[in-house]
Formats: sequence, structure tokens, C-alpha cells
Amino acid sequence: MHDTSLIQLISLLAVFISCLLAVFLLTVSTKNRLSNVLFSAFILLNAADISSWFLNDFLQRYPAVLLFKITLNTLINPAYYLYVLAVCYADFRFRAKHWWHLLPFGLLTLVLLPRFYLTDFEAQTAFLHQFGAMPEIIFSRVLGHLQFGFYTVAAFRTLRRYRRTYAENYANPSSITYHWLFRLTLILTFLHVLVLVKQALRFTSYQELFTGMEVWVGLNATAMMCWCVLKALHHPELFRSIDSTIKPLAEAPCPTPATGPAARSPEIEAQITRLRAYMEQAEPYLNAELTVQELARQVNMPVRELSWLINHHLNQHFFDFVNEYRITKARHLLKDPAQGKVTVLEVLYAVGFNSKSSFNTSFKKHTGLTPTQYRTA
Repeated sequence: MHDTSLIQLISLLAVFISCLLAVFLLTVSTKNRLSNVLFSAFILLNAADISSWFLNDFLQRYPAVLLFKITLNTLINPAYYLYVLAVCYADFRFRAKHWWHLLPFGLLTLVLLPRFYLTDFEAQTAFLHQFGAMPEIIFSRVLGHLQFGFYTVAAFRTLRRYRRTYAENYANPSSITYHWLFRLTLILTFLHVLVLVKQALRFTSYQELFTGMEVWVGLNATAMMCWCVLKALHHPELFRSIDSTIKPLAEAPCPTPATGPAARSPEIEAQITRLRAYMEQAEPYLNAELTVQELARQVNMPVRELSWLINHHLNQHFFDFVNEYRITKARHLLKDPAQGKVTVLEVLYAVGFNSKSSFNTSFKKHTGLTPTQYRTA
């Protein structure tokens, strides 16, 4: 098969899968409606970009439509960043300030107005024939790369903040949200690097290598879309969000100075004793969805005060603090002769874990053994 035909076939497949995923996201029943809409927009904008390999020749007869489709790629990165925000924060809403993310698209459209959109058909056709050398298009490409760098850094910063906040306030250390978005952002960064290399090869004598890179980019884009489809089908409940008003402790004022065990005030010691007594007697850690907000309500303590107590006076993240009790409970169950027929999987669910990998990791961290090794030791 000719290289051009292969590229067109791959891109057509990628666009088909993208549209399929977008329809799924827009029709699936979920509480994450806004994040699904934003992800659908991101997927469809990428599909419009990928379609260039088989659609641009047809759109040559409609130059204004063709260039408008090409400039839509300036909306891809903002759509992805807003999607990250919508997934990470349950209270995210689209507000007036978010319209600023359309500025690059609007600026590029204004730049193209005098010499393209406001001209006649012949002038528009001539513009497209000199497409690669036009200053507006060079400006568009530079803007696109700068935009990608800005939004990628912003996405990673958001994920870093999300992970810290999640660790300090939620009992389940395995966050599907963080891992999904982090991997997806890495994949998108890798694909963008491939596109940069491909564009650089365009201006060299290695045209066969350039064509090969086009096929490689198309294959990777198709593979990414397939991965997104599989992820969406396996996890239609995506994702576990947090409240954006909850800040990492490093960004919040300390209610009480953090001190070592020997220097704790009697008030702090009393709070720790009361907290530990409640954890042992009421066993709130058996709830897999336990959060620091819920525990604070149960022990009648301000959320920020409880969070500081655990993270700074006990020097543990919230999920480490909770999992310490879960592992202690699991050790008792695994060594209890009356529980001999209970499987390790049943034990992990019984003590508040909802992931076998998380349970095994935490158990080995506390005991140095796997649950099975501990039971038979």
C-alpha cells in the first residue's frame, strides 16, 4: 500500500474511533457531565486536526472552511486543561474567566482577517497555495508550540496540587484520577514531541523519514484513542474529584505549630489520645470512602485542625494514618484461626481497602511481608 494511502487509512480510523468515544462520553449516564463534555471537545478537536490527512484535499474548494478547521487546533490545549480542572475538582464550573482561554484562537482569527477571511475566493486559494511560507501560518505554528508548553506545565502543576491535597484528605491512596490524567498528559507530550520532529524533518532532505514519521504519528494517535476508549469503557464512573476549596497544607496557615512528640502541648496530646481512641473503638477506617472531612465531623473537630494534627504532629498523610489501622485489623483477621477460610481478597475489603495492589503495597510497607506470607508465617 502507498504511504499516502496508509496515512489516510490510519487517520480515518483514528477519527472514527474519536467520534465513537465522543458519542459515548456525551451519552453515558454520569455525574461528571461537564468533564465528559470537555473531554469530548478535546477528542473532537484532535479528530478535526487528524482529519487533515484525508479531508484537506476535498476542502480545497472551500478555503475559508479549510483554514478555519486548521486554526481550531489552538483550542485543543485549552480544552484539555479545562478538562483536567473539571476532573480534579468536583465543584469546577465554567465561568466568565475561562473565556480567556479562547484568546489565542481569537487572536489568530483576527490576524487572518485582512489577508484571508475578508478576501475573495481567488485570493484565499492563492493564500493556501503558499500556506507554509505565509507569516500568519508561521505565527500560528509558533503560537501552537508555546501554547502547548504553557498548558502542559499548567496541567502538571494542577495534578501535583491535586495529588498532595488528595493524600492529605482522603483515605484511599490509589487515585485513578491522578494516574489516568498523569499518563494521558505524558502521552500527549510524547505525541507533541513526535510532531515537532516530524515538522523539523519537513525542511530537510530526509523526505522518506518525514513520511515514515507521519505514519508513526498517525499510529500513535490511533493507539491513544483506542486506549481512551478502553479506559472509558472499563471506568465509566471516572473520576474521583476533590473540592477545589481544599488547599494543600503547605498553602494554608498552621493552626498550631508542628512539634515533636517530646514538645507537644497537653492540648495536642489530648487531641491525639481522643483521636486514637475513636479510631480503635468506632473503626471508621472500615469505610473505604472515608475522608478527613467525614472523620472530622465524627470526632467533632475542625477539618483543618484535624488535618494538621495528622500530617504535622503525627507526621503522616491521612491515608497512611488510616491504613495503619486497616493493616492492624487485617493482621488480626489473617492470624485468627476462626477466619482461616476467609480469602485475602475478602480481608482487604473487610478492612476498608478497595484495591488489591494498594492493600499489598500498604501491608508490605508495615510488615515487610505480603498478606499471604504473613498468614503462613
